[in-house]
Amino acid sequence: MTNTWSAPQRPAIYAEQALINAILDGTYPPGSPLPAEREMAEQLGVTRPTLREALQRMERDGWINIQQGKSTLVRDIWTEGGLNVLSSLARYGNHGFENHIPFDFVPRLLDVRLALAPAYTRAATTCGNGDGLIEYLIAPPALGDPADIYARYDWDLHHRLTVASCNPIYTLILNGFEALYLSMGRIYFTQPEARAASSRFYAGLLDALRRRDADTAETVTREAMAESLVLWQAAQHQR
Repeated sequence: MTNTWSAPQRPAIYAEQALINAILDGTYPPGSPLPAEREMAEQLGVTRPTLREALQRMERDGWINIQQGKSTLVRDIWTEGGLNVLSSLARYGNHGFENHIPFDFVPRLLDVRLALAPAYTRAATTCGNGDGLIEYLIAPPALGDPADIYARYDWDLHHRLTVASCNPIYTLILNGFEALYLSMGRIYFTQPEARAASSRFYAGLLDALRRRDADTAETVTREAMAESLVLWQAAQHQR
């Protein structure tokens, strides 16, 4: 018998999602006060303790500033936020948030990957932890595989590269937007050109790792990340 039951969403998570969406869609712009707790709790259909739990999580992640005895203010996440904002967007990326983030958000995220990926790939090549990467790259997805398989494989490769780099900070940064990476990857890899470009990257990286050629590993990674940015932008213009 197949178990199709899933746990209901916690009220605090629901409240957090609803408030973040309201911030992203401009209902509560940066610098504006949120309504009083009693009013917000009634609007959201949750208890005040539940609302406070959601607000405390949002303050921790940089969305709001709770002031004792004063109104809670919305922060400008794009100038005052941190990695926790990325984590929030990643956690709830399938709840409509992607409709409210700036149109250039993903290209900018790919710009960051373009800056980081060549560095952690070079480090993974020189750190002496490349054997597991070689084994992983021997069996990449086939060109005809679904986009979600490619997205997962690509994520796992970059995660393995950060771990093999011997610098755990790379891994912590990457882990901060895993869900968002996978969500965008499922869109990106619907393009046959994207799957073909990544297949060339996997083959080139495998050859460089086998030869322990850090220069080539860094170069093929940089070229692949730059090409992925171009392909993403081209795909968005066609949508």
